[in-house]
Amino acid sequence: MAKSFYDILGVKKDASQDEIKSAYRKLARQYHPDLHPGDEAAANKFKEISEAYETLSDPEKRAAYDNPSPFGDFGSGGSGFESGFSGFGGFGGGGGSIFDSIFDMFGGGGRSGRSAENIGDDITVNVTLTFEEAAFGAQKEVTITRKEPCPSCNGTGAKDGTKFKTCGTCGGSGRVKQAQETPFGRVVSERVCPSCRGTGKIIEETCPDCAGRGMLRKNVKLKVNIPAGVETGQVMTVRGEGEKVANGRAGNLQLIINVLPHKIFKRTGADLYVDLPVTFIQAALGEKVKVPTLKGTELQFALTEGVKSGSVLKLKGHGITTKRGTGDMYVTVTVDLPKKLTKDQKAKIKALEADIKPEQFEKVRDFNKNAF
Repeated sequence: MAKSFYDILGVKKDASQDEIKSAYRKLARQYHPDLHPGDEAAANKFKEISEAYETLSDPEKRAAYDNPSPFGDFGSGGSGFESGFSGFGGFGGGGGSIFDSIFDMFGGGGRSGRSAENIGDDITVNVTLTFEEAAFGAQKEVTITRKEPCPSCNGTGAKDGTKFKTCGTCGGSGRVKQAQETPFGRVVSERVCPSCRGTGKIIEETCPDCAGRGMLRKNVKLKVNIPAGVETGQVMTVRGEGEKVANGRAGNLQLIINVLPHKIFKRTGADLYVDLPVTFIQAALGEKVKVPTLKGTELQFALTEGVKSGSVLKLKGHGITTKRGTGDMYVTVTVDLPKKLTKDQKAKIKALEADIKPEQFEKVRDFNKNAF
């Protein structure tokens, strides 16, 4: 039996959204096509984990997946019908399970109805964003190569778009009905016409530009909107912008996000982290300092007198804003000591040291008390 989406991502069925996201990111980095050029197995694995994440990361899709309709897709959701009745495969000489025909009556929801649908392949593209673009969202232009309808024949595959006739097998409908005797009675299913492959037309003279295929491979530029708060490893799906096919549904465009590092900021989720170096005088006196923000402004605040190096200060609401809310900024104070002091400077510091009482140095006092 095919693996479930949970097995593909290596998580339990009751896994949280954070666990699912973490598992996906780890696998996406491991099997990314850019790391395995020409490796079809890795590409298929990446597509598999992307499909699993797309379903499990959406609460509604996940709920539908966990509680599948008995007349829906027999994929890895595990309704139980496929394995339970696998012994009937090929019954009646139709070349497939009798259940394929039965479920075809309900709108092609079975496996044969799904496989008969003409769907284009997905296209995967890497999109590199600056730290700010990822934080605030951006519109990016991507260039892809995909099949497009041939302009000479308007995608028909026939010369001048007119050199074809109505299919005699299906009468131009593109579908044919097939009757089959089963233990449940006579079942009538509808399938894609084998003569015209669903087009309803038979080409009399093929288009010389596309050789009758109706499609030509072209470079296409697309503008895509990147939402605020995306992170490295995240995959965005732009539906219908993948490979196009004649008389079928286009595949999807998969955008793999890569965020460039920032000079001073780091992030975890919606929270920002920054190391703030201050002079030993600023730390000792508790002076006012300032830190930049991603928006180009500055935040000014006073240090606590005698603040220790490594202290972390939380600036609430100054992180990244996403659809889940706004994060915070965490400032780690690093006390910076001067170097290459002049004789005069050293003398002044010595004079200051002599004027400060030993008990004012808490850590030195505690260490000496315990060590000596």
